[in-house]
Amino acid sequence: MIHSSLRCLLIAAFLFLFLAPTIAVAEGDLTDFDRQVKKMAETCRAEIIHEFEILLSAKRLSIAQLFDTFYIPVPDTAPQKFATQYDKIVDQTIRAILDRYLVADSRLLFVVAIDKNGYVPSHNSRYSKPLTDDPDYNAKNNRAKRMFNDRTGLAAARNTAPYLRQKYSRDTGEELFDLSVPIDVEGRHWGAIRIGYTQQ
Repeated sequence: MIHSSLRCLLIAAFLFLFLAPTIAVAEGDLTDFDRQVKKMAETCRAEIIHEFEILLSAKRLSIAQLFDTFYIPVPDTAPQKFATQYDKIVDQTIRAILDRYLVADSRLLFVVAIDKNGYVPSHNSRYSKPLTDDPDYNAKNNRAKRMFNDRTGLAAARNTAPYLRQKYSRDTGEELFDLSVPIDVEGRHWGAIRIGYTQQ
């Protein structure tokens, strides 16, 4: 009985430390640039939702496909990539939107739409270079169709508050800020817009 209780406490502590969402920074504590990024994220979100709605109304995509979470591993990819029922069509339609926001300021490092599990169906063009046999090169230069389900990624993906700002140690070595806003489609939480940036 004691061992069982201790085990439960250890599991709860692990979940809190590694999976608990980061508390959002209060609006009054955001810097001027944080606020600019937040506004960009909100505007980008509106464009992405509109694009999803076009795909749905044109029946190029069903709501079940858009919310597909059956991630099929793409063979011979390192880091591992995944395919879904919607990633190819979304790749063709939203990358241009994401790229337009990315080039708005040199302090921005990425602008992506992620689903609620941290899956990135499409990434910015600068991170969508041809795959090579070098996993390190691929990790830095071809980041689409990957799961970013670390603590920061999942907190951003699953947050339903108006926004979430976090400090982030990226897997490529950069220390940056991450600001995200939730995406809802037809009343359901799909994921988030994530913007990674520096303050300088």
